[in-house]
Amino acid sequence: MPSFSRNSAALPWVAALAVMLLWASSFVIIRGVGVHFSPGAMALLRLVVATAALAIGALVLRPRMPRTRAGWGWTLLWGVAWFGVYTVVLNLATHHVDAGTAAMLVNLAPLIVALSSGLLLGEGLPARLFVGIAVSMAGIAVITLATTTGHLTPFGVVLSLIAALLYAGSVLLQKWRLTGGDAYAVTFVGIAGATVACVPFTGELLGELAVAPTSAVLAVAYLGLFPTALAFNFWGYALKHIPAGVLSSSSLVVPALVVLLSWLTLAEVPPPLAVLGGALCLTGAGFAIVPHVRAALRAPTPEQESVARSEPPEVERSLR
Repeated sequence: MPSFSRNSAALPWVAALAVMLLWASSFVIIRGVGVHFSPGAMALLRLVVATAALAIGALVLRPRMPRTRAGWGWTLLWGVAWFGVYTVVLNLATHHVDAGTAAMLVNLAPLIVALSSGLLLGEGLPARLFVGIAVSMAGIAVITLATTTGHLTPFGVVLSLIAALLYAGSVLLQKWRLTGGDAYAVTFVGIAGATVACVPFTGELLGELAVAPTSAVLAVAYLGLFPTALAFNFWGYALKHIPAGVLSSSSLVVPALVVLLSWLTLAEVPPPLAVLGGALCLTGAGFAIVPHVRAALRAPTPEQESVARSEPPEVERSLR
């Protein structure tokens, strides 16, 4: 197997793993700070921190910004839909259904992405991918059964399904229109646009900041810096190199990671059913994506491809 340093094809999968770990940590933190911030105020503070961090980075990295009105328009639409509307809707949904149920419903998104990208983006409908998604979703259902509090309203279910559609639509739009641009610039412009869209929540945020503990404020700042600013740059990079349906299916490991992180950081010992559900999530996601990871690790490096193209025929024959 080629080493990591020699095989740049492995980098998108390393980025994807980092995204999943960061997103899983965000679920653990949101659960703890949700009592101090309303959905809109939390989204605005998180986005302000992310925008500020990305603006500082842009001064150093000088990313290539969109060059056309259409490029700006698609990027802003994507950013407002995912970072703004999706975040607020998901935060609001957790006030009407328990976190496990919300996660189960939102995780319909990878299935929607896999179907849509196969039909609309020409990625195909591989049976292995859908079997893996089905097994992972069964695991998420088991985790939900083990952790649900029974808090459930029809409004919360509708909000969770809307969040799933926003998630899926945002991934498809990014793959369709935005992966050809500078990933850093796309993330920066999208998050900045979502921040402006969330400005109406400023009054709520200022009022809640006045009474929120410092630990809660720092926790939301972490959400802005890492699961948002950093993770979505990694996500954009990974999406350039990995089919949308396959990459989205990797997010099905997040519920299992949430169970593990809650155990390690919050000392929340998971019930046996949750452990079983986590194992199913990992098994299903592994079944769906491991062949793609293996193919990436076995792919020749650009240097190797260049050498192979430049070798004369007689050298090639002597090597066989």
